[in-house]
Amino acid sequence: MEIGIFLQSHRNNLPDTKYLFLLANGFAVRDLITVSGTTNNNSTFTVKEVTDANNLVVEEIVTTETADDSTTITLDHTGFVSDKQKGDGYYSQPDGVHTVAYKVAATLTGSIKMQGSLATTPTEDDYFDITGTTFTTDQSTTISTANFTGNFVWVRAKATSVTAGSITDILLNN
Repeated sequence: MEIGIFLQSHRNNLPDTKYLFLLANGFAVRDLITVSGTTNNNSTFTVKEVTDANNLVVEEIVTTETADDSTTITLDHTGFVSDKQKGDGYYSQPDGVHTVAYKVAATLTGSIKMQGSLATTPTEDDYFDITGTTFTTDQSTTISTANFTGNFVWVRAKATSVTAGSITDILLNN
């Protein structure tokens, strides 16, 4: 699986809420966005769909609210999650052993970790962080590996706090 990072600065003064937010231009499916300045929705959300240049839909439940001209709502791009990949549990393998290798540019800032799900058709709430798989960059290490065990039906990578650089490869073996 090869993943490139699209960096996006924050967006201010969103005029209204439709499907949660307007002004989606620049965001992509599976991006993680952190919202601040709202009454009910200050949280991190996963982009499910970008319906057009001005609207997006998120995976999580959102409380409807209306912003007036005096409200500043900020959307910050804080990372992304990869496509789901089949884990050992998908194949009913008894050992549950997985190996992941992260290959990044020396300029990458942020961290990458693996998440797993035991659900056959997972939603965002079904994924959890897998202990021992976090790689936090230090601008000198460009390859990191981790072994983890579990009968995960699906696994995916989650990158957070990314402000520069790129992820060249995330390789998974199970």
